[in-house]
Amino acid sequence: MTEFATIGVAGAGAWGLALANAAAAAGRKVVVWDNDPEALRALAQTRLSARLPGVALAQSVVVGKDVGALASCDAALLVVPAQATRNAAAHLSDAMGPRPLIACAKGIERGSQKFMTEVVAESAPRWPAAMLSGPSFASDVAAGLPTALTLASTDEPLARALCEALRGPNLRLYHSTDVRGVEIGGAAKNVLAIACGVASGLGLGASAGAALIARGFAELRRFAAAYGARPATLMGLSGLGDLVLTCSTSQSRNFSFGAALGRGARVADAGAGALVEGALTAATLVQMARAKEVDMPIAAMVDALLTGTVDVAGAVGALLSRPLKGEE
Repeated sequence: MTEFATIGVAGAGAWGLALANAAAAAGRKVVVWDNDPEALRALAQTRLSARLPGVALAQSVVVGKDVGALASCDAALLVVPAQATRNAAAHLSDAMGPRPLIACAKGIERGSQKFMTEVVAESAPRWPAAMLSGPSFASDVAAGLPTALTLASTDEPLARALCEALRGPNLRLYHSTDVRGVEIGGAAKNVLAIACGVASGLGLGASAGAALIARGFAELRRFAAAYGARPATLMGLSGLGDLVLTCSTSQSRNFSFGAALGRGARVADAGAGALVEGALTAATLVQMARAKEVDMPIAAMVDALLTGTVDVAGAVGALLSRPLKGEE
C-alpha cells in the first residue's frame, strides 16, 4: 500500500483549502486545483481566499495551473458540491491514472438518487472510491482547532492508509468500511438541520430544538437501516456527531438557511447566495424514504417548505398535530 506522500485537492472552496492545509500539516505534499482559472490565479498570487477569510494557504501547498497538476498525486480529495461531483470525477479520471478518490460532499445526486461514492464509481470506474465526513466546519479545521472525522472505504486497508496519511496534530481520523452509513449521515443531517434552523428562527426555544434533533436522529436511523447502513455508524461522528453540530449553530449554512425561513425570508433569498446542500438534497431524500416506506415527517416537512406546499406555520402545526405514538 502506498504511503500517499502527495495529496491532490480538487476544489478551492473553503472546505477544499481547509483540507489542503490539514494535509500539509500532516506532512503530505499537497496540490490544489479548481476549475475556476481566475480564482486559481488569485489564490496562487495572494495565498488567500475570500471563501475562508483570515486563513492563508500553507506555504508548502502548490496551486496547480490546470488539472494536469494533480497527475502526480497518490490520492485526491474531491471537494466540490454534491451535484457537481459526477462531472468533477469524470474530469479527474480523464486527467489522471487510477488512484483513490475521496468524495467530501455531503449529499445525494438528484435524478439518479446515487450516493457520492456511487457517483464516483460510475464517473471514474478505475478509481477506488472513499468518503470523508463528520462534524466539522472549514474555519475550524483551517484554524487548526481539534477535529475528528470518519473516512470510509469498502477496502479497509485503503481506509486505514488514507487515515494515516491525512491525520495531523489537530485532525484525528477514524476509518470505517460502512461507506453507505457514512454517506447517509452526512446527507440526511443537512436536511434535518434546516428544520432546526426554522425552529430557531421562529423563536421556539431550546426545548423544541432538542426535540427536533432527537426525532430527526430517529428518522436518520430508520432511513439508514433501510439502505443497509450499520447502526453503530449512525451513533458515531458521521451520524450523531455531525447531526448535533449542524443542527445547533448558525455557523452551519443549513441551519442558517432554515433560521432565515423561520424569520420570514423567501426560499430564494434565505441562503444569501451560499450553497445549501440540504436544500438540494431534501426532495431526493424524501423520495428515497418513501420508496422504502420509511417515515420521515421532519424531512418531509422541510421538502414541503422548500416547494411551497406549506408555509412555516403550517409545517410546525402539522408536525405537532401528528397522531401520538410510542418513542422508538
